[in-house]
Amino acid sequence: KRRLEREQGRNDAADDLSELSEGEKEKGDPNVSEPIKNLSRINSDTQIWFDDTDKPKHLYIVLISMHGLVRGENMELGRDSDTGGQVKYVVELARALANTKGVDRVDLLTRQITSPEVDSSYGEPIEMLSCPSHATGSCGAYIIRIPCGPRDKYIAKESLWPHIPEFVEGALNHIVSMARALGDQLNGGKPTWPYVIHGHYADAGEVAAHLSGALNVPMVLTGHSLGRNKFEQLLKQGRLSKEAINATYKIMRRIEGEELGVDAAEMVVTSTMQEIEEQWGLYDGFDLKLERKLRVRRQRRVSCLGRYMPRMVVIPPGMDFSYVTTQDSLENDGDLMSLLGSNDRAQNKTHLPQIWSEIMRFFTNPHKPTILALSRPDPKKNVTTLLKAFGECQLLRELANLTLILGNRDDIEDMSNSSSVVLTTVLKLIDRYDLYGQVAYPKHHKQSEVPEIYRLAAKTKGVFINPALVEPFGLTLIEAAAYGLPVVATKNGGPVDILKVLNNGLLVDPHDQNAIADALLKLVADKNLWAECRKNGLRNIHRFSWTEHCRNYLSRVEHCRNRYPTSRLEIMTIPEEPMSDSLRDVEDISLRFSIEGDIKLNGEIDAAARQKKIVEAFTRMASLNSNTGIVYSPGRRQMLFVIAADCYDSNGETTETFQAMIMNVMKDAGLCFGLGNIGFVLLTGSSFRETMQALSCCPVNIEDFDALVCNSGSEMYYPWKDMVADTDYEAHVAYRWPGENVRSMAMRLARTEDGAEDDITEYVAACSSRCYSYSIKPGAKTRRIDDLRQRLRMRGFRCNLVYTHAASRLNVVPLFASRMQALRYLSIRWAIDLSKVVLFVGEKGDTDYEDLLGGLHKTIVLKGTVAYGSGKLLRNEDNFKREDAVAQGNPNIKFVETSGGQNIAGALVALGIK
Repeated sequence: KRRLEREQGRNDAADDLSELSEGEKEKGDPNVSEPIKNLSRINSDTQIWFDDTDKPKHLYIVLISMHGLVRGENMELGRDSDTGGQVKYVVELARALANTKGVDRVDLLTRQITSPEVDSSYGEPIEMLSCPSHATGSCGAYIIRIPCGPRDKYIAKESLWPHIPEFVEGALNHIVSMARALGDQLNGGKPTWPYVIHGHYADAGEVAAHLSGALNVPMVLTGHSLGRNKFEQLLKQGRLSKEAINATYKIMRRIEGEELGVDAAEMVVTSTMQEIEEQWGLYDGFDLKLERKLRVRRQRRVSCLGRYMPRMVVIPPGMDFSYVTTQDSLENDGDLMSLLGSNDRAQNKTHLPQIWSEIMRFFTNPHKPTILALSRPDPKKNVTTLLKAFGECQLLRELANLTLILGNRDDIEDMSNSSSVVLTTVLKLIDRYDLYGQVAYPKHHKQSEVPEIYRLAAKTKGVFINPALVEPFGLTLIEAAAYGLPVVATKNGGPVDILKVLNNGLLVDPHDQNAIADALLKLVADKNLWAECRKNGLRNIHRFSWTEHCRNYLSRVEHCRNRYPTSRLEIMTIPEEPMSDSLRDVEDISLRFSIEGDIKLNGEIDAAARQKKIVEAFTRMASLNSNTGIVYSPGRRQMLFVIAADCYDSNGETTETFQAMIMNVMKDAGLCFGLGNIGFVLLTGSSFRETMQALSCCPVNIEDFDALVCNSGSEMYYPWKDMVADTDYEAHVAYRWPGENVRSMAMRLARTEDGAEDDITEYVAACSSRCYSYSIKPGAKTRRIDDLRQRLRMRGFRCNLVYTHAASRLNVVPLFASRMQALRYLSIRWAIDLSKVVLFVGEKGDTDYEDLLGGLHKTIVLKGTVAYGSGKLLRNEDNFKREDAVAQGNPNIKFVETSGGQNIAGALVALGIK
């Protein structure tokens, strides 16, 4: 069913884009901000990034790799399934980028782990990776560890999904602080926003998407391995049901994270063409044919009709060759002979790498060539098939030994289930084929010893093998080639492209153990072939250097930035002000006017008069101190109280509970803190007109709100300033907004196959330039959010979708517009840390309700205020569950019985707010 829908979606898009009228040929694409004719297509041989450019560059680059154990030295690769090649890749990429001229600062953001289960270094908030010679001040490459999730636990990546909002907001705080610091240092005080934000893997891709939207900065995504591909492989194996796969791997949550990354990414970095065609091609949000068609239209300056596909580029990972001696002489086998010699053996081997002795002690005849496999003990690495191939080929057993470097272990029983199963199977196969004396499987090795392991295999004239079922890239193949080892590799994935470049080995079907044995036998037995492969690998290895990688990478990023709008995001500057004795009473004035008297629109002292008196007091005292006049500014607030509970009846009409709730929140806030210290923001799914109408029945002045965020986060108003929508915010969220092109399509796709024409109709009164609203007829069936979003993605449309008004209305807004993103935008503009924000919600709400529950902010759930929500239209049953999106037992969430004894003030105290 999904394949048929994908085909229909692509056909719809193709039909719309098939004809180019004369008018279209002359019309420019509004989504393109720079002339495309000035942008040449970049390939590995064409560079637009030059180190010697006269114009100085001061780039700040943010990399994100959220899971696993990440540190700069002595990496524990293979310790678990989360700490593998990706960790090594991102650390080396950060160092390499920081060493590139024009790049001042690179931050690699990862999770801070203070668990006793792991080394204390993973709890250090900052770790310097490198400080290049051209660096000054805070420049260089750093690992920044962001607190996220349980502080005292090291948890697997599958369990990190509910904690992503916390990571996003912690990362946002760091980036804003660093942008200001770099701006002061390098940019005359103007913030230096990131040049690009690059997410690695699905979890970091989702983080990068949210940060990109909050900061209006281009995003790049690298998948490393992909959920849809893994899902299909696991289903084909037939060992687990769809439900079991989802429960074990949280695969549906991961796939949605990848889809969101594709939605937001300007560019997706891949290692091979196979990854683009066969893996990313499985996703709703990407179609290679449609992407090429849209690219052609942009080059011709023809409208893409609101459709968008990210650019997929192949940039092979780099490698650090500084520790590699590529010209190791095979004729000089003195080291090996001293290890193998029988005379005075102990004395001769004292100067040799210890890992050599660890490996060689397994072998009865250590003189034979060594077949080396190096990977995590993961089922998809397919080591058991390699062992069967070796065990069942007598000739191969006579000619060679086998070395298996499968991570580090103390006790197999203490390892994760999948790792322990693989290692147990390995031991059983060694016993079944009686491979004692022919297979080495050391328990421990250091990351620094990996080069020596390659060297040992090369000195024995051995072969490296990567038999993985699917290998996204295959960095170990490049490492092996750098030490002069011919290779045998899986034909599924990156090794195909690597071997095209290196021409140093053979490709095999990883499921065919006879083919694996034959390929190994051919390289071990044919010394001329072995020497030719070694020579080719060493000659071509420079094509995978980090220098080449960074030049290519920065060229591609510069290309995509030329099509990205310039950021208009500015941080409000707050003038310093002396606190005189008389000014200390201003808070009391505000509180007295607000609380002691009746708060009413037509009272003797209304809210406007109260505000006027306060402003006059500030201005008068400032002038007495010979300072610049102080004006009312939300940036002075110490905290923000954000009301995000829309109270509707079953028909989607606002109830009186809404006004009562606002009154209670403002009253308790004023009693606890004084209204002058607290800013109030309203987040609502209603239009501005509906919001004003609802507030007109509430005995508070509209100007008591610092901001009104309407239409599900697509519009922002400042009542204290004027009643005009913030045009900067409109521009901030506009990118990738399809506008009129999606207006009729969204309505058509929201209807179910058996739905009536009038089940969903446009609600013109609530529509605006950044929001299309649709009314849902009572009792009508409409598609859930996940289903509708999927169908829009398949057609190249990138939008955010929200059911509101008790499921009686659908709002279609820009991808980067949401109530939570609006709050993050305000926190940046007003320089208020999100930990100083308190969000008031009901027990249910619109379909964006889950987005409001996580993060650094505090949340108070007002029980009984919201009787009807829209949550039933969020996800289908076979999608991920709420616990995969919202952290359970979050200490930042407190519940208040609005009709009981516990009041809002008590909940604030319980949250540590005093």
